[in-house]
Amino acid sequence: MRSLKPKTKSDIIKLVKAHKVRYIRLWFTDVLGFLKGFTITIEELPRALEDGMGFDGSSIEGFARIEESDMIARPDPATFAILPWESKEQPVARMFCDIHTPNGKPFEADPRFVLKQNLARAKQMGFTYYVGPELEYFYFNNPKNTIVLDRGGYFDLTPLDVAQGVRNDTVSALEDLGIIVEYSHHEVASSQHEIDLRYTDALTMADNVMTYRLVAKEIAQAKGLHATFMPKPVFGINGSGMHTHQSLFKGERNAFFDAKAKYHLSEIGRFFTAGLLRHAPEITSITSQWVNSYKRLVPGYEAPVYICWAQMNRSALIRVPMYKPGKEKATRIEYRSPDPACNPYLAFAAMLAAGLDGIEKEYKLPEPANDNIYHMDEEQRDRLGIKSLPEDLLEAIKITENSKLVKECLGEKVFEYFIRNKKVEWDEYKAQVTQYEIDKYLPIL
Repeated sequence: MRSLKPKTKSDIIKLVKAHKVRYIRLWFTDVLGFLKGFTITIEELPRALEDGMGFDGSSIEGFARIEESDMIARPDPATFAILPWESKEQPVARMFCDIHTPNGKPFEADPRFVLKQNLARAKQMGFTYYVGPELEYFYFNNPKNTIVLDRGGYFDLTPLDVAQGVRNDTVSALEDLGIIVEYSHHEVASSQHEIDLRYTDALTMADNVMTYRLVAKEIAQAKGLHATFMPKPVFGINGSGMHTHQSLFKGERNAFFDAKAKYHLSEIGRFFTAGLLRHAPEITSITSQWVNSYKRLVPGYEAPVYICWAQMNRSALIRVPMYKPGKEKATRIEYRSPDPACNPYLAFAAMLAAGLDGIEKEYKLPEPANDNIYHMDEEQRDRLGIKSLPEDLLEAIKITENSKLVKECLGEKVFEYFIRNKKVEWDEYKAQVTQYEIDKYLPIL
């Protein structure tokens, strides 16, 4: 299945016949980043490819009100793949869809469209945006508890890495879907794992991230386990991040590379990095969108808290990996605050918008923070001009709400829905009585 690379509607029809595909799943993503979809038979495939398939969008998070609920899902032929965990007797394929309104226009609240709009802006400036996210996740026995399966640590092997076989099966399934995997390994925390996908253009990668999360869960469930991308499922150990490596290319040339520049980071790369640093507080609610996300963004667990950059310092928000001779195309920056539960379409769009703003306005990149910021006191950080990311979802949303950049990046519909939804989430959260409060206060108050 790894050689399937259709580009046209006729390619799809030929592949379906050759592999005797029985059903096609049409996938898309809601505003919060949950994968949605419905299934059609091969008899409906020609119509779907030509005209798209209608559905009711009023029940999809962030899509539409009742009075404007009709939507059209138009499959993207380039995303056709056969799902390896489905029946071999009646193969099932999938395609990602772009959402349109009945009049044929792209639907503004479709996250895939939001990313495409921002990529079009980059293209107008002469750039192609490439990303390589590192998604971490946990395996537990089931969705109802957080009992770890092992006591393994970073890069540990069997017997400590008891879920290595499950992870390997996940890698095989991703490769069968045409997604190139570079690394897989046990992560720092007990029962925590990571699979790194090969760097590619941001739209393809956003589709790949959505696929990866589903594949990890499907394979785990088949093995009697539960895979979760929850940012901080267990107190006292590392949470799960989605460190995102990124760069801009002009044709085949990496626009971030300059052989004569310090750190080999070009002026374009420095402007882009400065833009990300300047707008980091505004985009944090997009890259870390859940109440639980901010349980991860605390000092001491390798998650970034302070807004600065460095080469080797992993406590910084942005890391610039050291240049290796002959690897000009690998010059990149690593933005470390996103977590794997974000909506990748919106997260990539927001990071790109921040970086492009830095290029357009030529923001000056401050000096790197080469010391461990966690070991500095507040006075030292203030002296160096190092500020902090938002401490919780409420603070993050308040900052985003006043961000012209994020509003223009997401578009009015997605922006308004996202802010409103996150405020509701915070109100629900703050009214909860947690086990911490029961344990701490009930005996003494």
